[in-house]
Amino acid sequence: MYYAPPVHQPRRRPGWRLLKWTVILAIWGSLALGLTLLWFVADLPRPEAALDAVRRPSLTLQDRTGRTYASFGDVVGDPLHLSDLPPYLPAAAVAVEDRRFYVHGGLDVIGIARAVWVNLTSGRLVQGGSTITQQVAKNLFLTNARTLRRKVQEILLTLWLERSFTKKEILEIWLNRVYLGSGAWGVDAAARMYFGVSARRVTLWQAAVLAGLPRAPSRFNPRADPAAANARAREVLAAMVEVGALKLEQAQAAAAQIAFPPKPSGAGYFADWVAEHAQPQLAPGADAVLRTTLDTRLQAVVEGKLAALLDGPGVAAQAGQGAVVVLDAQTGAVRAMVGGRDYRGSPYNRAVLARRQPGSSFKPFVWAAALERGMRPDDTVLDAPIHLGTWSPSNFDGRFRGEVTVEEALAESINTVSVRLLLHSGGPAVVAALAHRLGIADALPNNDSLALGTAEVGLLELASAYAVFFNGGNRVTPAGIEAITADGRPVVPLRGPMPHVLDADIAAMMARMMAAVVAHGSGRAAALPGRLVAGKTGTTQDYHDAWFIGCTGGVIIGVWLGNDDNRPMNGVTGGSLPARLFHDIAGEIRG
Repeated sequence: MYYAPPVHQPRRRPGWRLLKWTVILAIWGSLALGLTLLWFVADLPRPEAALDAVRRPSLTLQDRTGRTYASFGDVVGDPLHLSDLPPYLPAAAVAVEDRRFYVHGGLDVIGIARAVWVNLTSGRLVQGGSTITQQVAKNLFLTNARTLRRKVQEILLTLWLERSFTKKEILEIWLNRVYLGSGAWGVDAAARMYFGVSARRVTLWQAAVLAGLPRAPSRFNPRADPAAANARAREVLAAMVEVGALKLEQAQAAAAQIAFPPKPSGAGYFADWVAEHAQPQLAPGADAVLRTTLDTRLQAVVEGKLAALLDGPGVAAQAGQGAVVVLDAQTGAVRAMVGGRDYRGSPYNRAVLARRQPGSSFKPFVWAAALERGMRPDDTVLDAPIHLGTWSPSNFDGRFRGEVTVEEALAESINTVSVRLLLHSGGPAVVAALAHRLGIADALPNNDSLALGTAEVGLLELASAYAVFFNGGNRVTPAGIEAITADGRPVVPLRGPMPHVLDADIAAMMARMMAAVVAHGSGRAAALPGRLVAGKTGTTQDYHDAWFIGCTGGVIIGVWLGNDDNRPMNGVTGGSLPARLFHDIAGEIRG
């Protein structure tokens, strides 16, 4: 038999086997890495599109002098280049945010290590590890989610930014887009917000304040906490000294100059009111600036006086809330508005939205209707018991005076006379029509108790209706806007008509009689030595509401005190705390 010799297979060398598996692993590893990267970048935004950031349109409110006191949406300033800025502003930003900005490639391992060491040795967060480029990547393109995926995306975008832009361009993007508190995005918006100047003209200490904000815009905000903003600015100046951007003497001199302007009144109630009125006049998406009628100095006075009264004598009197409006009698321009004791605690605007019984502060409309029917201030009318069916109104003090003049009856706020004058004028429908003609918009009851102010009205509309008595008979519409600029173009603000609604002689007689209220009647607490003051008190049954509406120097001041739950106050009448508050506010009004 024939036997075939065995075939000997060549033995495979270990090196070939290693190469084979290396290639296989490399292929699968590359595939896995590619899939992982695809997962990381699946929802990554297009950087080119994200540079044109979408933001909420801004609404900036300025007072009558042009000073910004409130803003809504995202406020931005002019886009500025480094050449537009004083050199110490970008230097401050680099010193405190990213000292190795000009030498690293977007990711700074040395800076991260240094920040970790400083934070550990100090026991608190003193330095951050993110570079300016990382901050641009994160703030422009990503959310604040703390996930591995978002962090990898941040790194990828950081590398893209470093490849696509110069260091100068990246720093400019950061300075123009970084959030600096109070709705301000970018150094120019923040400089205008906090200092009233463009970032082109900030001083060294102001630049230090701006550069210190990105770490914690709400905590280092000079409006929210001037002391914290001051301390943070000093840290920035010290950092500039450490990196050689400043000499020690320069930093010390700048630190000594830090002095924030007085915190502007938030005027939250007024700001909400005027912003709502502005919306129908603005195109959707437009950035707008409103020059308003607000007098911020007077607004601060009103806020302070109301708070002092409620926290002082108001406590014993069980007066928990109040509202005040101040407006120009000739134009209806609102100069100040406080809709409650604390806007942050309750933004509900009691000056505009609340409807309460005005009590005797409604009586001037009854008297004006009587004057239109021929009565005169010196005519007499009977103060005596009166019976209308089952209703028999009485006077506040419980006594009757017999024959009194029309002027004296208003000064003493006599209820029976008010009812008789309402009947003489033609009844509640006639008085209601006159009140509506003068500016009261709310529905009024068609019954004789209207003479005692049993309707429900708002403080702002009541005060604006009083203006007719002090401007010669013209109805005014409460206004808060003087000028509007939308996307850089002027917009003509809507203005209410000022029709002549009351004979000028009758208006003058009403002003004369309300001056008697203050001179020797129920409103004596509102009197100011050497100044003509006129007005009317109002007190509702069981002391639920107390009012004083008055005028001095062409300015109407309306005051309401009460409680949101309608609890009665402890004997508060319109001639007591409300008249005193009018006096205190009017005394601060400059001619």
